[in-house]
Amino acid sequence: MAILHVRNVSDTLYNQIKKLSKAESRSFSSEAVHLLEFAVHEKQAVYDQKKLMAGIKKRLLRKKINPNAPDGAELLREDRDR
Repeated sequence: MAILHVRNVSDTLYNQIKKLSKAESRSFSSEAVHLLEFAVHEKQAVYDQKKLMAGIKKRLLRKKINPNAPDGAELLREDRDR
């Protein structure tokens, strides 16, 4: 397993992690690793979502829409009126 040394951590952040570790009954090191894992997971989820949305937009731009095609709202109104 790798070892990570972190420098220039503010006293405020250090104390917050220390409080969380006590509240969660974890060692300081375990809490720091837990918080890092959570942050990386969240950041990766945001990245994946942005990548997915970019792919969707790219596919939509490639599709040629028929200018004579009826508007989706119009189709819904017609369907509801039946």
